[in-house]
Amino acid sequence: MSPTQWDFPVELCCRPMAFVTLTGLDVVYNAVHRAVWDAFCANRRADRVPISFKVLPGDHEYPKCRTKRTSYEWYIPKGILKTGWMNKHLNLVPALVVVFYELDWDEPQWKEKQSECATRVEIVRQSLQGRNTKVAVVLIQKKTPLPPGEDVVASERAAALCNACDLSGKSLFVLPHTDHLVGYIIRLENAFYEHAQTYYYTEIRRVKSHKEFLNKTTHQLLFVRHQFKIAFFSELKQDTQNALKLTDVLEHELSWVNTHFLRCMHICRLCFQHNTPLDAIAQFRKHIDLCKKKIGSAELAFEHAAWMSKQFQAFGDLFDEAIKLGLTAIQTQNPGFYYQQAAYYAQERKQLAIVLCNHDSSVSYPNPDPLETQTGVLDFYGQRSWRQGILSFDLSDPEKEKVGILALQLKEKNVPHSELIITLLSNAVAQFKKYKCPRMKSHLMVQMGEEYYYAKDYTKALKLLDYVMCEYRSEGWWTLLTSILTTALKCSYLMAHLKDYITYSLELLGRASTLKEDQKSRIEKNLIKVLMNESPDPEPDCDASAVKASQKLWTDRISLAGSNIFTIEVQDFVPFVQCKAKFLAPSFHVDVPVEFDIYLKADCPHPIRFSKLCVGFNNQEYNQYCVVEEAYQKSDVLEYSSQGPVCLVPGKTRKFTFKFVAKSEDVGKKIEITSVDLILGTETGRCVILNWHGGGGDAASSQEALQAARSFKRQPKLPDNEVHWDSLTIQANTMIISRVPNISVQLQHEPPALNNEMYCLIVTVQSHEKTVAKDVKLTAGLKPGQDANLTQKTHVTLNGTEICDDSYPALLPDIPVGDLQPGEKLEKAVYIRCGTVGTRMFLVYVSYLISTAVEDKEIICKCHRDETVTIETVFPFDVAVKFVSSKFEHLDRVFADIPFLLMTDILSASPWALTIINSQLQLSASMVPVDQLESYVENVVLQTGESASECFCLRCPSVTNVQGGVATGRYVISWKRSSAVESVPVVCTVITLPHVIVESIPLHVNADLPSFGRVRESLPVRYHLQNKTSLVQDVEISVEPSDAFMFSGLKQPQGRQADDTSIAAA
Repeated sequence: MSPTQWDFPVELCCRPMAFVTLTGLDVVYNAVHRAVWDAFCANRRADRVPISFKVLPGDHEYPKCRTKRTSYEWYIPKGILKTGWMNKHLNLVPALVVVFYELDWDEPQWKEKQSECATRVEIVRQSLQGRNTKVAVVLIQKKTPLPPGEDVVASERAAALCNACDLSGKSLFVLPHTDHLVGYIIRLENAFYEHAQTYYYTEIRRVKSHKEFLNKTTHQLLFVRHQFKIAFFSELKQDTQNALKLTDVLEHELSWVNTHFLRCMHICRLCFQHNTPLDAIAQFRKHIDLCKKKIGSAELAFEHAAWMSKQFQAFGDLFDEAIKLGLTAIQTQNPGFYYQQAAYYAQERKQLAIVLCNHDSSVSYPNPDPLETQTGVLDFYGQRSWRQGILSFDLSDPEKEKVGILALQLKEKNVPHSELIITLLSNAVAQFKKYKCPRMKSHLMVQMGEEYYYAKDYTKALKLLDYVMCEYRSEGWWTLLTSILTTALKCSYLMAHLKDYITYSLELLGRASTLKEDQKSRIEKNLIKVLMNESPDPEPDCDASAVKASQKLWTDRISLAGSNIFTIEVQDFVPFVQCKAKFLAPSFHVDVPVEFDIYLKADCPHPIRFSKLCVGFNNQEYNQYCVVEEAYQKSDVLEYSSQGPVCLVPGKTRKFTFKFVAKSEDVGKKIEITSVDLILGTETGRCVILNWHGGGGDAASSQEALQAARSFKRQPKLPDNEVHWDSLTIQANTMIISRVPNISVQLQHEPPALNNEMYCLIVTVQSHEKTVAKDVKLTAGLKPGQDANLTQKTHVTLNGTEICDDSYPALLPDIPVGDLQPGEKLEKAVYIRCGTVGTRMFLVYVSYLISTAVEDKEIICKCHRDETVTIETVFPFDVAVKFVSSKFEHLDRVFADIPFLLMTDILSASPWALTIINSQLQLSASMVPVDQLESYVENVVLQTGESASECFCLRCPSVTNVQGGVATGRYVISWKRSSAVESVPVVCTVITLPHVIVESIPLHVNADLPSFGRVRESLPVRYHLQNKTSLVQDVEISVEPSDAFMFSGLKQPQGRQADDTSIAAA
């Protein structure tokens, strides 16, 4: 018997399908036959009928049918079910044999072909003699047949062929080899399926007929056998509901026998097939509850554990297969739990085998082998090979039983239990990973690692344990982590892996380890031995042979020359040394030494001396200033010395203070501690570099800091020279800022700034340094980072005598102003032109160099002082423009060739007095002045809120109708602040005048009136009428009477007016 003796029969783990054999197909040399076979077996989808096909030769010998009994009165069964019965009906005895034959209806040699086909059918029948297997014939034809009834020849020849082959019409089929071959094949399959169901129905009736000869008193086992066969044939017939019902009936019968697993697996598979997983799970639990206590022989208890393991594994496989077919599983109910339980029983099997199979090497395997049979397999399920066909449990031959048990024990001793366990655990891990159960996955991975350790595959064991350690560290499972680290340390010792051994030793000595002090002391001494290039003592509970092999490996490690320096990144571990780095301030001026402290704390059982402590920075030039080094003999590592520069006492915090001068080019940059290296050992032996990234901390630091922050426990008072470790925080970087400037910067100006003016900002710089301030530079202008539109509309210059244009920048950088003597004052005028209104921030930045001494070291410091000022820009004045008539009446439109007045009002909006230097009206081509254009506001000074007005008489010549009106022109105002110096340029503000609507009228009337009149004296009035059209106009004038005047002359004169002429009426 082999380790696979506990594997379930393949036929029990698959879905039973009707077995159909195909004969007459040459799938190797005939392309047509090959295409037919591929259509039957290739790419079978789930919607096709469940049939298992096999190609066999026409004269294939099928299993012979035994003579059936007519009475069971004196028959004593040798077992319940033969081991080959299910395989026989799944793969050997077909429900239907299909004979394929190439024959067309118009075949010239029809008679000969018909006879040959009938002969083939007869050969098949002879090989199936005594069985109820159905036989069918399929004619492979080249042409597509006509619809039934239309081809008379085909009908006649089909009837003749059926008669010759002794077939019914339903057993003869035609298969045209056309483009629609797959469609014809599917129709054939459905017909084959019906024949197969008929066969299995016949077999069920045949088995039922045998039950009539049985009685439950003497033929109980035969009842179980026949009931199982009926259920199995029902499954082949795809009547799964009836199969499930029949299998359930077996439960009472099988409670009296050992062959219980067949019924359970059948029921579970059928329940999954019917999508009732809860019923399958309940049935399996019921089965397990019934069987788990039936251990059997105590000397073969491992067999029961193996059997239970296989039960859970098989159910897990069924569950997983059902999920692949569409069943939905959840976190709390998935195949992983059953694989896990299978692994548990496999581990139990292993433990029992160690106890029960612990024979001396002198015990040899029995000869002849009691486990061998004549056929190589058992005849019936659930029997021993040395007592086949015996159903009684009375041991008639105790000696044979004893030899058989010994053979089983010796076989079990050679079973690779760890491989079986690892396979099951791997299946469980895959399931828990799939259903997102991380802790279950980690738990089982630990067990896998331990099994690899027992199997002496230490490399795989370390790989798994390393993966799990990270999760347990992050979650703080220190007891579990200690157990895993202990196993990992054993693996690394047995493989003589130096770096792994050192790493695990460092962590087992640390605060996260739950080992006792004596165990830590042993590990610490072993670690020191390794560092002194000596072999460590063996780890406890290791296999003796493995220890012997590892000692040879350690000896080789000592003799081999090579790199003995090991760098261990401790941020992913919890080593026995803790480290925290802290700068004394978040920033340091460049003329002040940078100071920081390194705090170290050891958690190992004994004091330990390190050879070197060094700190690394992002600027490596500072590394040389931060080193503490100690020279000692390698035998003194565990010797405490209060004078030792780097000696750590367990539980005590040691502080190391460092100081260095920052470089002037690092001003404005961060100085960051990138690493802290603590070196254990010497270069003559082995050297271990504990490397902390940044300012220290390890895998447990963040969790401990969080707990300390949430804790309300009062800290005990310590001596002045000691600190509480938990109260220390890591400050791994600091900023180097410039030296505090000793100059003053003052800004003088008159806000707000006026739009487009050259705004004067006077910068006054005074030195209060004790030495000369060299290379003084001034940066002035718009502060960077503001709106881009402001940058484009702001221009800065030092020359205030001319207006800036768009080529001038918004910021003037690094304007050299020379050196400043102590107490010297410097003034600089900066002119700013703002093209838009709004608020702007302006920056004035003064930098200089000065020499100073820091820690007896002369350095050149670059100092600077900056001032910002917010300046509001406003419009200097508001200009209002309106059109009025000669009588100062408001006009919304003007008339061609009729004079009108343009009035402008300049209202000062500046808080400062403005001087209007000049004004100018620039008319467009469509406007002409009536009289000479002159400025009436020249040199006028406007205070806040005052206004100045001008009036211009204009006329618009005749124009065609213009959409949107006619452009008037521009109004240009030249101005400056009254307080500005003479050199400040005049600002020209251009106002675009509004468009005006111009209309043409056919007749102009102009009244010529005296400026005044006297009572009772004649008042001559003359009206001038002018025709503006190109046509002659008839004009009739009427004068309305007024009570205040008497009229003389015509009151209703008439006349004709030619084009573009004028007449007068008085």
